[in-house]
Amino acid sequence: QVQLVESGGGLVQAGGSLRLSCAVSGRSVSSNTMGWFRQAPGKKREFVAAIIWSGEMTYYADSIKGRFTISRDNGKNTVYLQMNSLKPEDTAVYYCAADSKVVYSSSSYYSTPGNYDYWGQGTQVTVSS
Repeated sequence: QVQLVESGGGLVQAGGSLRLSCAVSGRSVSSNTMGWFRQAPGKKREFVAAIIWSGEMTYYADSIKGRFTISRDNGKNTVYLQMNSLKPEDTAVYYCAADSKVVYSSSSYYSTPGNYDYWGQGTQVTVSS
């Protein structure tokens, strides 16, 4: 059984930082493309960042580029999202996801929620102004 468990969310002031973690069991993060998505109230789930299965490439949404960094620790089977210079518009529930298909594809593929097979329960991030 595959499980993804996010942690690290919370309340932070604008300009602050948080690091989200996604602990994975049942699959290896080194053989899956791992993604972070977020969903604000009343909005669609949107792509944040992804690291492909080989670890060679990372992809970021334009809205967070330069502020967020995705990484993984194969030994801990965990994926991280370091979030710096947070803004109130970053407020959302953040979800970790895994795509078990070993493919090389485009940024549009990796940013599409429907291509991911497994999802965590989400962690709330709230940024106050």
